[in-house]
Amino acid sequence: MLGQCKIGSICYYVSDIAKTESFYRDVIGLDVQRMGDDGEGNDWLMAKTANDIEVIFFQLESRPGNSPIIVFDLAEGGIDDIVAELAEKGVTIVTPVSHAPGGWSADVADPDGHAISMYQTEEVPRKRG
Repeated sequence: MLGQCKIGSICYYVSDIAKTESFYRDVIGLDVQRMGDDGEGNDWLMAKTANDIEVIFFQLESRPGNSPIIVFDLAEGGIDDIVAELAEKGVTIVTPVSHAPGGWSADVADPDGHAISMYQTEEVPRKRG
């Protein structure tokens, strides 16, 4: 039934919309747009990824585990450099770069403790420089 459908959006519940906007825009590098009222008098955020999947953020009670995990596919490689840059910006590294099936992965946490994962295949270099 849903096997032929594309994922259109991924929704997160966050505790502080301004903090989330700053993190995903300034630290992660997504083009985050502040959207209008969600019906409760709150702004919400939307960012599109390279493959047009929307990542949407609503300010509601937030705790790790009640929102999905975003996995960024690093087709160009450089996972070590990306994780090092995020650490320099003060991002919490949950799982350092480690071997994963067919490649490498790492996990970091956003301001609400939600996991953000990165994955690259073994075919692309782990370092950019």
